[in-house]
Amino acid sequence: MQLSYLNEPSVLYNLNYRYNQDMIYTKAGPVLVAVNPFKEVPLYGNRYIEAYRKRSNESPHVYAIADTAIREMIRDEVNQSIIISGESGAGKTETAKIAMQYLAALGGGSGIEYEILKTNPILEAFGNAKTLRNDNSSRFGKLIEIHFSESGKISGAQIQTFLLEKSRVVQCAEGERSYHIFYQLCAGASPALKEKLNLTSAHEYKYLGQSNCYSINGVDDAERFHTVKEALDIVHVSKEDQESVFAMLAAVLWLGNVSFTVIDNENHVEPVADESLSTVANLIGCTINELTLTLSKRNMRVRNDTIVQKLTLPQAIDARDALAKSIYSCLFDWLVEQINKSLAVGKRRTGRSISILDIYGFESFDKNSFEQFCINYANERLQQHFNRHLFKLEQEEYIQDGIDWTRVDFEDNQDCLSLFEKKPLGLLSLLDEESTFPNGTDLTLANKLKQHLHSNSCFRGDKGKLFTVVHYAGEVTYETTGFLEKNRDLLHSDSIQLLSSCSCLLPQAFASSMLIQSEKPVVGPLYKAGGADSQRLSVATKFKSQLFQLMQRLGNTTPHFIRCIKPNNIQSPGVYEQGLVLQQLRCCGVLEVVRISRSGFPTRMSHQKFSRRYGFLLVENIADKDTLSVSVAILHQFNILPEMYQVGYTKLFFRTGQIGVLEDTRNRTLHGILRVQSSFRGYQARCRLKELKMGISILQSFVRGEKIRKEFAELRRRHRAAATIQSQVKSKIARKQYKGIADASVLIQSVIRGWLVRRCSGDIGWLKSGGTKTNESGEVLVKASVLSELQRRVLKAEAALREKEEENDILQQRLQQYENRWSEYETKMKSMEEIWQKQMRSLQSSLSIAKKSLAVEDSARNSDASVNASDATDWDSSSNQFRSQTSNGGGPRLQPMSAGLSVIGRLAEEFEQRAQVFGDDAKFLVEVKSGQVEANLNPDRELRRLKQMFETWKKDYGGRLRETKLILSKLGSEESSGSMEKVKRKWWGRRNSTRY
Repeated sequence: MQLSYLNEPSVLYNLNYRYNQDMIYTKAGPVLVAVNPFKEVPLYGNRYIEAYRKRSNESPHVYAIADTAIREMIRDEVNQSIIISGESGAGKTETAKIAMQYLAALGGGSGIEYEILKTNPILEAFGNAKTLRNDNSSRFGKLIEIHFSESGKISGAQIQTFLLEKSRVVQCAEGERSYHIFYQLCAGASPALKEKLNLTSAHEYKYLGQSNCYSINGVDDAERFHTVKEALDIVHVSKEDQESVFAMLAAVLWLGNVSFTVIDNENHVEPVADESLSTVANLIGCTINELTLTLSKRNMRVRNDTIVQKLTLPQAIDARDALAKSIYSCLFDWLVEQINKSLAVGKRRTGRSISILDIYGFESFDKNSFEQFCINYANERLQQHFNRHLFKLEQEEYIQDGIDWTRVDFEDNQDCLSLFEKKPLGLLSLLDEESTFPNGTDLTLANKLKQHLHSNSCFRGDKGKLFTVVHYAGEVTYETTGFLEKNRDLLHSDSIQLLSSCSCLLPQAFASSMLIQSEKPVVGPLYKAGGADSQRLSVATKFKSQLFQLMQRLGNTTPHFIRCIKPNNIQSPGVYEQGLVLQQLRCCGVLEVVRISRSGFPTRMSHQKFSRRYGFLLVENIADKDTLSVSVAILHQFNILPEMYQVGYTKLFFRTGQIGVLEDTRNRTLHGILRVQSSFRGYQARCRLKELKMGISILQSFVRGEKIRKEFAELRRRHRAAATIQSQVKSKIARKQYKGIADASVLIQSVIRGWLVRRCSGDIGWLKSGGTKTNESGEVLVKASVLSELQRRVLKAEAALREKEEENDILQQRLQQYENRWSEYETKMKSMEEIWQKQMRSLQSSLSIAKKSLAVEDSARNSDASVNASDATDWDSSSNQFRSQTSNGGGPRLQPMSAGLSVIGRLAEEFEQRAQVFGDDAKFLVEVKSGQVEANLNPDRELRRLKQMFETWKKDYGGRLRETKLILSKLGSEESSGSMEKVKRKWWGRRNSTRY
């Protein structure tokens, strides 16, 4: 709120102008002022959440408060709290849901944030109701503590509730409603559930019909009931437990319909045995007799004796209502416990949390009772926390740290708090004291308060049961009617015993919880009414203890305040009542907050923390400087004006917005450092990854190669084995099938032929014998027709037989043709084999003759060598295989002849090997052709290929023989022996005549 003149008219005008523009949020220093628009405004959703997360939108908003809280929690490592206050109907519940929505969006990711948001429909249904000033008034207080992990993500939550208004279960004012869940159950329950719970419409129940208000404009109770059921599923409340919850709600409604009848002259009563009584007993799991005794009698234990006291009509009604209130209160506490289990199971907490306080606002009605008394006391305590944080502590800290400061006066509510809390003459102490007296009444309580507190400036006694308290928000007149009963909150031991004996699990759990509460010690004298009810703490004492714990918890957090303002009392959009708004602004101290914010320093930080957080931003070296010098150097480097900060003894104090400049610079610097680090680490990681990938690729190639080789070897072995097995199996199957078909054909033919012959011969014999015995024309005609039919069948069978015989002849001819072809093929193969054998023998003989001739030539050459010692014989240089050299002594050398013999030997060895190979291949193909061996090949094509190979080899082999001949002939031409020449000529002539 930036106004040139700060006064009440300017503030009111500014709020009115913004309200008419649907800008319902206004920032008054550190406090956010939220004016209830009583309509939907387009200020929420993912687009706005993203804008405030990126800080691109600077307008005041609940999102901005929640964003500040989560950022300060992470930055300062201090728990935060968002305190939402205001009158009833100012929009506190909706504001709390909006803040939770933003925190869930920023800290989401684990799924727990969805469960936290879904607790709102459950708590609103069971804890909110329609009042004269608010259609969705919270009749209890709640503190939602959301826990975060180190990374800023939501890791769990816990909900704490305060002072549920139990009296609303059994009593409602005109125009108000009881808790929403009763109307939602009656409107939205399925037919099967209604039948099981014996539910009827809301008009049939006395607890709901007192106010003559059953609906809310624009609210569909049936649809809300389905939303509640979905939320119960999300927070892991089982279907069985949900049915038990609905059964307890129905039992409370039917308890209100239980009526009583007088049974004697002393006005003692007992419940009427009607549908209401039996339905309640069935729903909670007890017998009708047990329920009747609990509602009509009371067992009182005096020393060792037990006295049974019958109840009058007012006592019986109080016992019935007390049982209904206790069941609903225990059911509400049980639901909160189940929600906390769902939000906390398996969630790791780090100690960082943001608490959202949504507690009932200040209330002032025409008739104010015990509930308004406690609610307004809680608001007084919250107002003091607000004052201490924004006024007292703020100014005290300025003075202690020695900075220039002009003190701002504000209205303190410590006197009013002392009126409530002072001992032994405070409102709460006197209320507890009067509650312990058995003869205490509401009138004696009022008189006692007037007697002891008449001198207090914040208290004023009125006539009868009325008294007035001057609160920070104005004067409120209370009526003590029902104060003592509600403060005692009595539930007799008979009712607890009834619940513990029920067969249903929930009433048993309620009884256990109440017994645990009854074991707590009581301050002051005991209320001697007998049973377990005298052992319980008063409601005011428990509420005061809860409130002190709440204040202690909030005192350990950094608070963020949201003040909700109700613009009118008719809950209508667009209506702005300046008097009502001004009263609320005065009550919450908005103007004083603005003055302190303008003249104060809301941001402060110790010298050590400031230098540690921003010292690295300095350009010069700061290693040898103290923290104060470092802090001043940082301020000078960033040109922060002297009037925007103050240097205290231990801390630095900044005006609004100054620390943001340093924080933005720090974030940018850290972001740049992180980018450099990430780039370098990324480069290192990529290098390591490249090396690893290369090594892995090499290793994979070796492994895959070895694996493929093994697989191929195995596949080849299996393929060969499969081919062999297939050939054997197929041949066996074919032979077996052929034999079976042939045998079956012969058998069928023989049977048919025999049957035909027997049938034909039998009919003819019957005809002959029958013709001689009868002379009737009808019988002769019948037998003649039978005979013609038989003859036709015989002819048909003979024709079919002839066809089969013809087919058999054709098959025999084909088989004979195949056999002839096979015999011809075998003959050709044999002749070819004989030709090959002849050629082989001819080659062998030629080789043997060549060997012999060479041996003869060698012997003749040796004999001539003694005469012609000086002659030398040379091999032909073109062959490059045989050479001779003359020795110095002129003697002959025998190496050429031995080389020739070795060449002839190799040729002969090759001939034998090739002959063996060709013979084996030809034999294998003959076996395949004959069917003795199964193989996946064409024997005819393979035989032709084998013949070509043989011809090729024969041609090559002949060429090599001719080369050998030329070498040997040149060697023999140099010799002078005539006999040797004749022998060679004779051998080569025979060799040339040989045909392959």
